[in-house]
Amino acid sequence: MAPPPALRNKGRYVLLALATAGGLWACRRPEAAAPPVPAHATAPAPPEVIPAPPSTEPGPQRPGCLGNAPAAAQAPPPPLPLSGRLGLWVAEVDPRTLRPLRAVARNPDAVFPLASTYKQAVLWAVLRQFDAGTLQPTERFDVTRANQSLGAYPYDGTNVKDLTVRMIRNSDNTATDILHRRVGLRAVQAVADELGLCRTRLILPTKTWWVAQAGLSKTFNGTHRWDTATGEERERLAAAIDADAQQYRADYLQRRLDEYFEGEPDPRDDLRVHNLSTPYEFATLLVHEYLRPGLSPRAQQWQREVAALGFGRSALNAAAAHNVAAFYGKGGNGWRLLTYTGYFQTKDGRHVVYALMQHGANETYTMPNTRRAFAWINAAVDVVLGEQKAPLASTAGH
Repeated sequence: MAPPPALRNKGRYVLLALATAGGLWACRRPEAAAPPVPAHATAPAPPEVIPAPPSTEPGPQRPGCLGNAPAAAQAPPPPLPLSGRLGLWVAEVDPRTLRPLRAVARNPDAVFPLASTYKQAVLWAVLRQFDAGTLQPTERFDVTRANQSLGAYPYDGTNVKDLTVRMIRNSDNTATDILHRRVGLRAVQAVADELGLCRTRLILPTKTWWVAQAGLSKTFNGTHRWDTATGEERERLAAAIDADAQQYRADYLQRRLDEYFEGEPDPRDDLRVHNLSTPYEFATLLVHEYLRPGLSPRAQQWQREVAALGFGRSALNAAAAHNVAAFYGKGGNGWRLLTYTGYFQTKDGRHVVYALMQHGANETYTMPNTRRAFAWINAAVDVVLGEQKAPLASTAGH
């Protein structure tokens, strides 16, 4: 049975608003996200082959690019079935060199839609501009027809600091788009470009990629260059597509997206319109963002306070084992796609990064896959760090 329209819309467009009342259950009780899977459950369907756009598949020797992931052990199979095309990178990293000390992977160089996990890059761009003196945390913004995206949105007059909280804790798309446009489309893309992440696209605000997917952008519809555009050409096209997006009310966009998804949506469209990365490249971005961000002490304090609000800590076995000293992360979901990415430091000083990506899932509403996703992440962490087990209950007095 198909879910009711409100649920379908949430699964398509509201990208992991986990701190709201409706999402908190999936956030704090991942075990309730899906029913138990019997031991005789069938294996997941073979991954769907969804080719990436040409511009996201540079060769490993392309000048200025990070290149392919280093050799890593094969990730363990998902303990609970996950359908569609899957990617995973889990690594312990050296905090001095930022290189992986040990890692496990599956399809680490394949390109996936990022959904809301990209919002971590927006946070980094905001903090860089704060340090540059071009943005203040007290600067305030109103919600307008042009900047309102899908889902919940902030009150008029919300300041930059509170918008960053809503972006990460609530996964608020309007808050994200306000910040993304305030720092500039180019500034968010730059956090990837400066690291040589040539398969990573971070340039489009949320409303903008949905307008393109709904077929409403004349610029997007009228060019064959977007898939291969880089540098200044990509910036020019992104700005034009974003200008198209700001002409539409959010409710009209919602209706047009309904029409698109109720037709015959093509998973390859996701790769054309969404922000993108690979498990390895996005994990690399997070390692730099959280271990060597180049921020002032004030900006780093802001970063730590906000990034810790993203979902993931409570779903880690390492947290249940009381072995997490710090955690920063984010997830994202959409129509048949799910992402969970993050970084944590253990109490004995080990640094772990993870990036799980699912695209073309059998389920259109993917939030119930949260339990399954973290079962796989935790299994991979156990390979990298050793088994993370909750301590036994005290037996004192017996």
